[in-house]
Amino acid sequence: MSFLLVTIGAALGAPLRYLADRAIQSRHASVFPWGTFTVNVTGCFVIGVLAGLPTPDGVMALAATGFCGALTTYSSFGYEVLRLLQDRARALALLNAAGSVSAGLGAGYAGIVLAEAILG
Repeated sequence: MSFLLVTIGAALGAPLRYLADRAIQSRHASVFPWGTFTVNVTGCFVIGVLAGLPTPDGVMALAATGFCGALTTYSSFGYEVLRLLQDRARALALLNAAGSVSAGLGAGYAGIVLAEAILG
């Protein structure tokens, strides 16, 4: 059953990631990968909320592993940092790497804090 839930979540997360990335990136003239940055930070926040709530295993499989796993993308993040380095945009590469890690961890923590506040 978990496999099916992960598959369903991924089937929803992957297309949303693509659409969100394209929509966000089309609004910026910068070479900075705003789309990937946004979906990764958003996914970290959602997983943080789920981790902070008494979330059943099935919901974690569907939402955290499936949906957020497909929504977020470490491989694109890595590629985009390397691409920025190849294009000699070293400052943007460093900003992307440090900013993505910091913002992702901060968003995950904020999600946990929010969930705990909701639970009282």
